[in-house]
Amino acid sequence: MLTLNKTGTMQKILFSSLLAMLTLAGCAQTKNKKEQKNMSTTTIPDGVKTDTADFGSGCFWCTEAIFQRLKGVYSVRSGYGGGHVENPSYEQVCDKTTGHAEIVRIVYNPAEISFDELLEVFWKTHDPTTLNQQGADKGPQYRSVIFYHSEEQKIKAEKYKAELDKSGAWDKPIVTAIEPYKNYYPAELYHQNYYNDNQNQGYCRYVIQPKLEKFEKVFKDKLKKN
Repeated sequence: MLTLNKTGTMQKILFSSLLAMLTLAGCAQTKNKKEQKNMSTTTIPDGVKTDTADFGSGCFWCTEAIFQRLKGVYSVRSGYGGGHVENPSYEQVCDKTTGHAEIVRIVYNPAEISFDELLEVFWKTHDPTTLNQQGADKGPQYRSVIFYHSEEQKIKAEKYKAELDKSGAWDKPIVTAIEPYKNYYPAELYHQNYYNDNQNQGYCRYVIQPKLEKFEKVFKDKLKKN
């Protein structure tokens, strides 16, 4: 899995700037910038009953970009969950003392996409066998976790995890935590819709984009139409 060490926003910005200078001239990036798509929210039609899923699978920039592209998903919001500090800042979470994980809150239409389908995407788009780590991103804030909102979600998540472990799809045991929903705090605005608003940044081009390309090949039948 392509990941980079993300201990703070400034490191990512610096990394993106260095990559940009090494690959393309800065002015060329500005002139050739693709039209940005705001996929963070979609209007929910009247009368539609929605459900909520909270997943953590490493850097929320990557997770957000993936789930935004699924049919039946109305909104994906990056945030922090599972910890003991109220309304934490990104810097606090990066200090690894809040107990929070970087997560995304997904609001979806269960008549269009089921929780089981969301679970499939969740487990197939990150490494669920590395404890408190995704690639080079290390720390409890990057843990693999599902915060269930109902007994039904709990049962389905535990069943899927057990079957995946039994299948031998991974050489090591799955360490994804399945925990009852405790709290959720939206991340700062600059984290929201991050990939879609910053596609020419180095981190987005060299980390998130390759993951998206693989995801879109595997789940092409579940993608929203442009």
